[in-house]
Amino acid sequence: MSYKVVVLVEEPVTSWDARQIVALHSDFSEPIHYYVLIPVEDAASRVEATIGSLAASEVMGTAALYLDESDLERVHEEIRAASRQALEDSVQAFKAFNVRVTGEVTATDPLERLYALVQECGAAEVIILTRPHLVAEFFHVDWTTRARRKLKVPVLHLLAQSEPDWESEARHHNGDGTDT
Repeated sequence: MSYKVVVLVEEPVTSWDARQIVALHSDFSEPIHYYVLIPVEDAASRVEATIGSLAASEVMGTAALYLDESDLERVHEEIRAASRQALEDSVQAFKAFNVRVTGEVTATDPLERLYALVQECGAAEVIILTRPHLVAEFFHVDWTTRARRKLKVPVLHLLAQSEPDWESEARHHNGDGTDT
């Protein structure tokens, strides 16, 4: 038997983030199994943003760009490929710490898939790793708040980050604890 943790992420898990997550369970006597869940970037939003940018450039006098079905399919495939790569990078970040990890990319609503996955694998805990979303968090419509309302397991929200540059930090501080 293992302790199961579903990790819903917005972007690939860095080595630093994986280290922090694994450290949360370092004192567990039973093995930990992490399930990484990455949503496919919303292709429609990306296309709309591109078209919006193009419309703005048209107003500024640059040439218009037209997207046909093959262009849209190419964009969709690029997005799927990027999501698969993000999943592979995330799984490898966890594997570097010798833990059991599996993952999947979801094209459905990330929270709906999260709810189903928690039930399917019998997860004891959920970790949601995102960039800061101040407005969504303020209005309590962020993934973490919504997941806490529905799930009957602990839900921890962590902010994604890169590994600190300790050498740079040391250069900005004097040996006496004061800043330069």
